[in-house]
Amino acid sequence: MASTPLSVEQNEVLQSDDSQGAIRIIVADSQAIFRAGLRKISALEDDIRVVGQAETVAQTITAIQKFEADILIFEAALTTSPADAVSDLLRQTVKCRLVVVLQEPDQEMTLELFRRGAHGIVCREVEPETLVDCLRKVSAGEPWLESRAIAWVLDAFRTQGLRPTGSRSKVQLTPKESLIVSCVTQGMKNKEIALRVGTTEQVVKNYLRKVYDKLGVADRLELALYCLNHRVVHNEVAPKPAEPTNGNAPEAANAAAASGSHS
Repeated sequence: MASTPLSVEQNEVLQSDDSQGAIRIIVADSQAIFRAGLRKISALEDDIRVVGQAETVAQTITAIQKFEADILIFEAALTTSPADAVSDLLRQTVKCRLVVVLQEPDQEMTLELFRRGAHGIVCREVEPETLVDCLRKVSAGEPWLESRAIAWVLDAFRTQGLRPTGSRSKVQLTPKESLIVSCVTQGMKNKEIALRVGTTEQVVKNYLRKVYDKLGVADRLELALYCLNHRVVHNEVAPKPAEPTNGNAPEAANAAAASGSHS
């Protein structure tokens, strides 16, 4: 984020006059030190500009309507209902992606914010380098989750304990595709899935590419988030692997036992 002169307008928003080609950021946060910190970070990078700022929800709406931005960094504590605020803000703008700042890690809030459409979630103590990585990935269309949040998403699939709101996906998967997706949401690797389903790793990769294309996702994380939002699989149970016939019974049996420990 290269250093750029900013002008104050009614103490509500700051606007950069040199954001051409850069990732344009609006910072909505109640803490002036956090907003100032982001502007200082922006002085060290060449591809990100802070084009606006706000310290209330009302100012945030003004900022996204007034300035063209690629990402809105929004403090969850600006409102008593962050999930509803995310839905409302995303209705206000179709181009701006949303990164939510939480005061501290919160599993339930993290999952709900992603269900409502947040593109990334970070905590207040996020390191500057990590935040810059987050902004670049979100700008490129990728979701951003910290490692523990990824574990929460996968755990939500394993336990089937959290029910998303909204309609189910209209995309139809074949029975084999559903089984493979179910294995992915259990955290299984391609080799383990191949053993469980009774096929090869290459076939699993081929199926996953087809599923990615059908659902419009790019990788396993996006697949997990999509399934969490749309309830794509429902307690699918993959069949046990067939008895080995290639003479490698001990190796196959050991691999099958290992894969079972992940299901």
